Amino acid sequence: MLAYIFKRLLLVPITLLAIIIVNFIVIQFAPGGPVEQTIAKIQGVGIDATSRISGSGSGDSVVNKNQSQSAKKIGNASSVYRGARGLDPELIKEIERSFGFDKPVHERFILMIRNYLVFDFGESYFKDRRVVDLVIEKMPVSISLGLWTTLLVYLISIPLGIRKAVRDGSRFDIWSSGFVIMGNAIPGFLFAILLIVLFAGGSFWQIFPIRGIVSPDWEQMSYFQLFTDYLWHMVLPVVSMVIGGFAGLTMLTKNSFLEEINKQYVLTAKAKGLSPNRVLYGHVFRNAMLIVIAGFPSAFIGILFTGSLITEIIFSLDGLGLLGFEAAIGRDYPVMFATLYFFTLLGLMMSILGDVMYVVIDRRIDFESRET
Repeated sequence: MLAYIFKRLLLVPITLLAIIIVNFIVIQFAPGGPVEQTIAKIQGVGIDATSRISGSGSGDSVVNKNQSQSAKKIGNASSVYRGARGLDPELIKEIERSFGFDKPVHERFILMIRNYLVFDFGESYFKDRRVVDLVIEKMPVSISLGLWTTLLVYLISIPLGIRKAVRDGSRFDIWSSGFVIMGNAIPGFLFAILLIVLFAGGSFWQIFPIRGIVSPDWEQMSYFQLFTDYLWHMVLPVVSMVIGGFAGLTMLTKNSFLEEINKQYVLTAKAKGLSPNRVLYGHVFRNAMLIVIAGFPSAFIGILFTGSLITEIIFSLDGLGLLGFEAAIGRDYPVMFATLYFFTLLGLMMSILGDVMYVVIDRRIDFESRET
């Protein structure tokens, strides 16, 4: 197993580098970069996703050959950045230097990778803070959502899936499948909006808070009050994510148990006179739960970094999902690439951890022998 883990670890930097290269290349062609954002602020106008244009694809960037030399310089500046017409070319160059865009693309990429190797992610373009500090500040919100949601999803889905498998085809299985299908079909953000309307002062009751993970006066609270206040703020966002996320795991658990229940060793155990609970939890459970438990790391990563984005926006939770969304909209490249680097690295490590959990749960699994 150690040799397999070592091989997987060797692939981590290669995979990480490939992902960063692809995203770095894509970003170079994305419109509305930080230079354009700054020019728009100087000009006092807005900027949209189509703000970056090519040198020959727009009439605004074409300079009349009969214009003066100074006009040509200004025209050349505006041929790259929409909205730069009329600005001093030296000002444009100064803006590029401030963001590091005065260097060639390959130099910027090499410098970024060199810094990332020592986890130096630089500073945000527009928040004037170190990216590491921003990520650390936002992480408690996203981790809270991810941990509570994953825990509740497993606590609900596994017992429900087992019961549906044991009572397959019964009335309980049929009506519970209706709730599972509804939870799977309706997006989680619709449940979030419904919960706000019902329980957060939308139209009916004002029971739960709708903003943040703690109250504004949390510094004056005792530890017990702070903990209960934190749980009270977590109720609605976590419930909305659990409702939208338990369906898939429930059906996975049911199908996994059904497959094991119909195998020959279960029939043999029943023929020996073992009680149904002894057969279910002494023989079936370990084999059926292999894929469910081993998938916990990847499920947590999925909930933590993708499932919580819309929830954070709806409930005004200042977490990593909202940070990444704002960075993408504002073209804050240091934040974008730092979060991409961190999330990808964590996802790759969790993938290895998932393989390790397969072996921990069932010692018969040997990845090394499968490779040979």
